[in-house]
This record gives sequence, C-alpha cells and structure tokens, in this order.
Amino acid sequence: MPSKKFLHAEQSALCFHVPGLVAGVDEAGRGPLAGPVVAAAVILDEMNPIVGLNDSKKLTAKRREGLFDEIRARALCFAIAEASVQEIDQLNILQATLLAMKRAVEALRLPPKLVLVDGNRLPTLSVRAEAIVQGDALVPAISAASILAKVHRDRLCDAMHLRHPIYGFDQHKGYGTAQHMAALQAHGPSDCHRMTFAPVARSVR
Repeated sequence: MPSKKFLHAEQSALCFHVPGLVAGVDEAGRGPLAGPVVAAAVILDEMNPIVGLNDSKKLTAKRREGLFDEIRARALCFAIAEASVQEIDQLNILQATLLAMKRAVEALRLPPKLVLVDGNRLPTLSVRAEAIVQGDALVPAISAASILAKVHRDRLCDAMHLRHPIYGFDQHKGYGTAQHMAALQAHGPSDCHRMTFAPVARSVR
C-alpha cells in the first residue's frame, strides 16, 4: 500500500517522450495553527496548456476547484505530499515545509531535470533546483502546484471539521481568526493543532 504521505502521483505516457522536464513546486499551509503542511509538484504539458493558471490565493475557491481537476487531467505528471502536524512540531514549520516539497518531487513518477520552487528556500534534492520569489504568479508550473496544494489542504481542513466541528476548520482552514482563537480558548487544542505554535501553546490547560 502506498505511503499516506504520497497522496497522489499520476502521469501521462507522454512523459516518457519529453526530455528536459521542468517541475514547479509550491506549498500550502505554513501559517495556520492546525493541520499538515502540503506541497505539490507539477510537470505541465507544453503541448496542452491550461488557461487561467495563477497564484492560488488570487483565484476564487470555485475557480481553484475547476483548475484542480484540469491540472490533474492534463499535466504530464503531478504529486501531492504532506508533512504531518507531528513533523511540524518536531522539525519546525520551515523544515517540515521543505520536507513536504522533497516528498512531492520524489513522488513524481518521472524525475524532472529542473525543479522551480516558489519562495527563497530550497529543499534538498538530487536534481538541479532554483528558488523563485513570487514564482506562483510568474511560472505556470508553480501556479499549478500552488493550486493543487491549496485545494488539497482545504479538503483536509473540511475533513478536520467533521472530526472537530467546534473549531470551524471548514471556515478558517486552520488560520488564527477570531473564531478559531475563541474556540481554542474555550476548548483547548485538538490533535490537529500544532502544539509548538505560540497561540496553541498558550491555550493548553
């Protein structure tokens, strides 16, 4: 059975005929107080472009959902991976984010020749990688990765809400909103919360 940390990895047979593949990588969920951090890696098909790719934060939820399905159907390869709440608490959020990115790249069924990562920090990889600040708005493959990571993590938060409805994870997606902070103060943290994050630590009774 595949590891739970490698949640999706798919590719078209066309991958095997395209040299010099470039993967875009981005993450979702560094700032929230709860839930895993998610990273995605995407290799787009230059012969089958996807219209409307952009930084996931600049798209409506409905548009992200539509592009999520389109990317999965039309990209040459993609993978989505996580670093768990426990790993975030053990490693710190930056190192956990880089770990999730590394897992996403390594889960691609065809290794890329170059990996372009949103931001200014790179995971440790066995292939050439470059960090691109605001890459999610500049590089289509990174935009696609940002959409996959964001939609996947939002769905995880919806599942967390079903387990712990008192926190409202379906509304704030784990971020420290007034609603979330009030619930933390009233009920203390759940097993979904990142205990090393200061607002969560302060809520422990």
